[in-house]
Amino acid sequence: MSIESTAIKVTIKNHVAVLTMNNPPANTWTASSLNLLKETVLSLNANKDVYALVITGEGEKFFSAGADLNLFASGDKGVAIEMAQAFGAAFETLSAFRGVSIAAINGFAMGGGLEVALACDIRVAEAHAVLALPEAKVGLLPCAGGTQNLTWLVGEGWAKRIILCGERVTASQALEIGLVEEVVGSGQSFGTATLMAESVANQSPSSVAACKQLIQHCRSGPLTHGLMQERELFVQLFDTKDQTEGVSAFLEKRQPNWKNE
Repeated sequence: MSIESTAIKVTIKNHVAVLTMNNPPANTWTASSLNLLKETVLSLNANKDVYALVITGEGEKFFSAGADLNLFASGDKGVAIEMAQAFGAAFETLSAFRGVSIAAINGFAMGGGLEVALACDIRVAEAHAVLALPEAKVGLLPCAGGTQNLTWLVGEGWAKRIILCGERVTASQALEIGLVEEVVGSGQSFGTATLMAESVANQSPSSVAACKQLIQHCRSGPLTHGLMQERELFVQLFDTKDQTEGVSAFLEKRQPNWKNE
């Protein structure tokens, strides 16, 4: 299956949706493309045949350079409000995607380009990639989850170095501090991310969705509530067809046939 648009190209194969940011030369975001990302993820949530998604950038130099600064040159607060809301809605929808989301960072990931990767579950970066949140250099700040998601991933110290001191991080540094989960050679991020996404099909989609919900609960909820919710969701899985199929397949020594139900 293939869905074409001017800003995001979407293909679906082997239970994996591939989203390619396509706004040359730097794959920058606009209000329109952000809304398209939100609507695309919502449609993928409704597609039971999709278990994971990979997001990458068109070309070899840029994953995404974030927002086009020409949008903010006028100092119009109305534009600022529109873009902040669009960024928040799009990336929070991506973060809440029921399956596994993987960013294949194939080049510069700057500002909103890094923030879309931060909204994903897993990040694979190519060795030449550079990651940064440079908004303060132009009198702005990361408004699409950057201050929150980056701090959660790398800790307060590195978040302050990257955001407050304007440090650019290489792929090897990003791996060292936990900003990305894997570094690969140039041109290999998409293949690596796709193989990882396809491996999700070995898991029950219902279980993956429940586990992801519990893992992300750690960011905002108390441990006692998370432990209680863990037990509740465990019991709720017994109402799914996937739970019956998974146990039966294991006992019968065969591959499960997931229904995502």
